[in-house]
Amino acid sequence: MRQFLIHRKTIGIALAALFLTVIGSACGDEGKPKAQPTDVAAPTSAPSATPVSAQKRTLVVYSGRSESLIAPVIKQFSEATGIEVQVKYGATSALAATLLEEGAKSPADIYFAQDPGDLGVVKGMLTALPIDVLNAVPAWARSPEGRWVGISGRARVVVYNTDRLTEADLPDSVAGFTEPRWKDKIGWAPTNASFQAMISAMRIAWGEQKTLAWVKGIQANQPKVLPNNTSIVQAVARGEIEVGFANHYYLHQLMAQQGEDIKARNYFTRDADPGSIVLVAGAGVLATSQSKESAEMFLRFMLSAPAQQYFVSQTHEYPLVVGVAKDRLLPELDKLQKPDIDLARLDDVKGTQALLRQAGAIP
Repeated sequence: MRQFLIHRKTIGIALAALFLTVIGSACGDEGKPKAQPTDVAAPTSAPSATPVSAQKRTLVVYSGRSESLIAPVIKQFSEATGIEVQVKYGATSALAATLLEEGAKSPADIYFAQDPGDLGVVKGMLTALPIDVLNAVPAWARSPEGRWVGISGRARVVVYNTDRLTEADLPDSVAGFTEPRWKDKIGWAPTNASFQAMISAMRIAWGEQKTLAWVKGIQANQPKVLPNNTSIVQAVARGEIEVGFANHYYLHQLMAQQGEDIKARNYFTRDADPGSIVLVAGAGVLATSQSKESAEMFLRFMLSAPAQQYFVSQTHEYPLVVGVAKDRLLPELDKLQKPDIDLARLDDVKGTQALLRQAGAIP
């Protein structure tokens, strides 16, 4: 398999070339009111790389995205702009709780979250973003209030073992996995932020009682509890379990490492249910940031075509900017049977965690 569409070195050169003009320029608009997003359904172009004055200070990023996924592209930003970046890595929900606890005293400039739910939790701490940043992505992939913007797309899927199953063996909806035939065959990571975002989507689409019944039904099938998406995909590929609930790109990362003949594939549900919701990893700028210009520069960098190509080729996520080609092995986003759910409504993380505790899925 051709593992990457573009090598990291090539991406680095493209990123540096695109943003080298930023250094030393001075035409920022920090302090001016931010325009609200237009009501367009999709962007017409990526945000422009209009030069802004690089503030000589350290940019502090709180990242719910793991270091292995985004450290290389953050390093490219730092090298291209001369801005030092300090990153506090942690679980998305834990970092949201930290931000709420720190309040106005938080040193963070940017909150980079794994899912939109926790961005919604802290939206009151985020400042309105410039119109060009917001309009770089489709309307569904950004905050309606203009407080955060999606950086990359990730679909929820059912990953299945190809030695044991075909797609024809799988139910149309994730609702079908509560049937007794799936006992001892399922893997899940109920503490994972993206899994919890899927449960939040279920609460919106199905209601509290049906969602609670689903979680209890999966519990009754004695699922294998795993720490994260990576371990779920690995367990499926090894045949330790037959199916698991994960984000789509973890399978592609494993395929890049081990080849396309691994015994696992992604299944996008045939019904438009929460099991195939398309989430975003996104970011916002803290209202208390003392370096909003540099923080906005960071977001423009992440939404540039070369950085979007990084997320395609290195993390195997969906690009959100028009004109950037997706991974060749991924189905088109508009072909997926995904539910029509406003991602901004996934912000009741505490309610979702309470439901999971009620069902005995998390402590």
